[in-house]
Amino acid sequence: MTALLAPPVDTDAFTRALSSGPIGAPLSPSVLIADDDDDVRDVIEYRLQVAGYRTMTADNGRSALNLAIQRRPRMIILDVTMPQIDGLTVCNRLHESPATAGIPVLMISDDGHPATGADDYLPKPFSPHEMLRRVKGLLLSAGR
Repeated sequence: MTALLAPPVDTDAFTRALSSGPIGAPLSPSVLIADDDDDVRDVIEYRLQVAGYRTMTADNGRSALNLAIQRRPRMIILDVTMPQIDGLTVCNRLHESPATAGIPVLMISDDGHPATGADDYLPKPFSPHEMLRRVKGLLLSAGR
């Protein structure tokens, strides 16, 4: 009679797997919201957080540009009309830099003119449902 031998067990790998920490859920995408209107910015932030996104905010174009460069969000929502640097200029500067060129930008504005250079445009006022649909779509299309 032949004995069946089990292959040797790598006890070190097994011990490491048992003693390692729990596998955490992947981080939710981060979205930078830049709008000089506190109410609009707060509503967008709230809706995104409820939907599971991490958010960061800026109330002017210069802060938005700095945050985008430093924190590299997965997506940016930019108001066209902002103090210091307008949203169109921020969008163009982001697309000019290799480090931030791949970040999708959703422009929002109440002037009714689509923003050139942005990945998508949403006129104000907009429904939270439509805004979330656009955010999800841009993140999916960017593979983020």
